[in-house]
Amino acid sequence: MFIETETTPNPATLKFLPGEQVMPSGTREFLSEEEAAASPLAEALFTLGDVTGVFFGRDFVSVTIAPGSQWSDAKPQVLSVLLDHFVSQAPLFAPGTAAGIVVPGEEAEADMGDDPADADVVAQIRELIETRIRPAVANDGGDIVYRGFREGVVFLQMQGACSGCPSSTATLKHGIESLLKHYVPEVSEVRAA
Repeated sequence: MFIETETTPNPATLKFLPGEQVMPSGTREFLSEEEAAASPLAEALFTLGDVTGVFFGRDFVSVTIAPGSQWSDAKPQVLSVLLDHFVSQAPLFAPGTAAGIVVPGEEAEADMGDDPADADVVAQIRELIETRIRPAVANDGGDIVYRGFREGVVFLQMQGACSGCPSSTATLKHGIESLLKHYVPEVSEVRAA
C-alpha cells in the first residue's frame, strides 16, 4: 500500500491520502487525546506525542503537529501508524462512538437559529458551500461547516488543516466572503464561528 502525502496551506498540517475511502460521509475532527479515544486510528496518532489534531475526510486524513515540531521527524511515524491501520483494515471508530461525525443536513438549520424568513438566502449559501467551497477546502485537507446566517453575516467553522491555518482568515475574508457576496447580495460579511 502506498499513502500519498500533500502539503496544505497550514505548515503544521499534512494531508495523507491512503488511496481508499476514509469516511463514507461527513467528517470528523479530533483536537485532543480525549476526543481521539473514539477512534483507534486517531488515538494511535495522538500517542506519537507531537500530534495536536487529526481530521478525517472522505478520502484523506489530515494530521497537525505541535508548534516547534518538525515534519521531517513526525512524518515517518505518522505514515507507519496510517499504514498499519489501513493494511489491517481496522475499524475507524470504536463501537458506538462515532457520535461526533459532522454530516451537514437540512435538520441542522433549525438548531442554528436561522430566521425562517431567510430560508431562500440560507439555501443559496448552503448550495454554494457544498458545490464550490467545501470541495476547494477539502483539497487543502480541511472542511468548512455552515453555522448560521444572521443580519447579513454568515458564520462558518473551519476544520482540519484549515483550522488554525495562518491563511484561514484570508481564505474566509477574501475568498469565501467575496464568492458569497457575489452570488448572494444579502451577504454582507463572513465570520469564523
